[in-house]
Amino acid sequence: MSEGKAIEVEGKIVAVLPGTMFRVQLNNGTGHVVLAHISGKLRKHFIKIAVGDNVKMEMSPYDLEKARITFRLRDTSAPPPPRPGARRGGNRR
Repeated sequence: MSEGKAIEVEGKIVAVLPGTMFRVQLNNGTGHVVLAHISGKLRKHFIKIAVGDNVKMEMSPYDLEKARITFRLRDTSAPPPPRPGARRGGNRR
């Protein structure tokens, strides 16, 4: 969004749709549901988004029914992902 006029909001993924589109329920207490797509950086770095994930979005003040997902918020209660190449059990000699 040019000139910084985008509205930043947070929401929770409700449904995954074809073509990297998502239904997102806003966390502002109204329960408003918008249609959102992922930004280029999320596509470029293969960030996976699933139902139940909390995300940060940008919305245009002109169309409050659509948004662009810019960041997937981390779940602090989830265990950290395994390191790539780390051994999983097995016998050590």
